Amino acid sequence: MAKHVLVIEDDTKVCSTLQRWLNLEGFKVTVLPSGVRLDEKLGREDVDLFLLDVGLPDIDGITLTRHIREKYQAGIIILSGRGDLIDRVVGLEAGADDYVTKPFEPREIVARIRSVLRRAGETPATEIRKDKSRFAFDRWVIDMQAYSLQDRQGTSVCLTSGEFALLREFVLHANRVLSRDRLIELTSGGDAAAFDRSIDVRVGRLRRKLQDGAKEARFIKTVRNGGYMFVAQPVPC
Repeated sequence: MAKHVLVIEDDTKVCSTLQRWLNLEGFKVTVLPSGVRLDEKLGREDVDLFLLDVGLPDIDGITLTRHIREKYQAGIIILSGRGDLIDRVVGLEAGADDYVTKPFEPREIVARIRSVLRRAGETPATEIRKDKSRFAFDRWVIDMQAYSLQDRQGTSVCLTSGEFALLREFVLHANRVLSRDRLIELTSGGDAAAFDRSIDVRVGRLRRKLQDGAKEARFIKTVRNGGYMFVAQPVPC
């Protein structure tokens, strides 16, 4: 079944280009000029990935990104004419899986979309036997097959595909120092477009969701000039 990409963009030329290229690549594409009626649209059909302009005329793209992340399990890629590092960080902090600056090559967008969808639904790079797909650490349980994180009471924590991929690799490589480059390789499939700062942002978001303080981290330790180390003791369950 074709993956459904919802494009939220008010520039008709950009929409036309994206729709043509994505259709040729086998995606189902829906285009909306605004995110104002998004919930109404999503009440009728599922979406696998959102591709949205951060500079929409009637709603702030960052606000829309936060809304999507809170309510829907889908990939999010932000399109923006602002390419400064701080703008990228703000977009990732809001919950986006990737951030692309304009102008862009349609082939790059296709590659980014496939990368995000792959992270969301791929089998972990390290083969995991069926009886070892769930791991517990402290008060948390991660299910590799269900792509879920829950506390011991069964309450789910909403993670982006990038955050889940990062936690998965931390669990699979517990008590080993992982450099930023290695984490990019493990979680982005070697995507050359990824950048070091995106890992730092993702780690920060993951720490907050795990209630793991950055200064006195219990799970994800910062290794000076090295990267990060997951120091919890995951136990198969």
